[in-house]
Amino acid sequence: MKKKYTLYLFIFVCALAILSCQSAKQPTPASSDAVLVLPELGYPQAMLHNGRYYLTIQALGGRSVELYATTDLCQMEKAEHRVIIAENDSLTHFWSPEIYRIDNRWYLYFEGDDGNTDNHHLYVMECSDDDPMTGQFVTKGVIDTHAEWNYGIHPSLLQLPSGELYLFWSGWPKRRNETETQCIYIARMENPWTTSSDRVMISEPEYEWERQWINPDGNRSAYPIYVNENPEAFLSPDGNHVVVLYSASGIWTEYTALGMLTAPAQANLLDTAVWTKRQEPVMLPDTINRTCINNVYLVSTPDSQQTQLLYELKRRENGNIIRDTYVRPIRWTPEGEPMP
Repeated sequence: MKKKYTLYLFIFVCALAILSCQSAKQPTPASSDAVLVLPELGYPQAMLHNGRYYLTIQALGGRSVELYATTDLCQMEKAEHRVIIAENDSLTHFWSPEIYRIDNRWYLYFEGDDGNTDNHHLYVMECSDDDPMTGQFVTKGVIDTHAEWNYGIHPSLLQLPSGELYLFWSGWPKRRNETETQCIYIARMENPWTTSSDRVMISEPEYEWERQWINPDGNRSAYPIYVNENPEAFLSPDGNHVVVLYSASGIWTEYTALGMLTAPAQANLLDTAVWTKRQEPVMLPDTINRTCINNVYLVSTPDSQQTQLLYELKRRENGNIIRDTYVRPIRWTPEGEPMP
């Protein structure tokens, strides 16, 4: 009888553990195995270092940047976190923050402005301490991306095994006027805060699924805005391909889709000819449930046996746009492309 009771107790405990994990799950347009890790928080990015995930989040509508640390992405709500930078008299609109570990230092990238969107630039901060949760971040300043027009959003870095460092971002070819087009650019970096090449456009909105700017309910921008943004660059597991996932179409619409660019890792990444752009989106919005994925990030598990997709799911609630952060596993194709 005692053995049977012990067995029942074991089964009960296991069931509770499963239910506690399942309770965080919600269906998404991409997969039913996604786990909601941070409700009503978006623009997630994470890196794995010494068995811990360090995740950046755009908080308070862009008025601050928060950094989380955890060994389990599914337990992010309970994770240790801190504010790295908050709105001040000279800088606000802290969007799409990302953190990287380069040459034994931490670098935080984000975009910000003085309250005027036309003055939106890319910024970087440095922390020399081993622990970014307690160390001090010092502002290195604005990253110069273009001598004539330095507008930039959504900075993302890629470091190749050779040590070469590249910056990806979304920007305008020229000052906006009656139309506005956001394109994806790349530049080589001399160091984590300085570009060493001219910017090179590797994608512009050209397909119908990249040029949606009017919602079914008529909600729209003041004039046509065609969008390629949120570029995130990764090296395929075999090291042979550079993959850039990006968001297309207006963020205020229900048509945001996920696009993909690829290039051979050994090629000159500043040569536009080496980049291949998929003509169809990797992931389409769920127009029935009025949800779509706005931006994504890929991060390895601690054992390096699996890749996880960390992403923002955008939905409408009472006329407002709500962003939730999810995570789920993905696979790679034999050709070195992720399968979101």
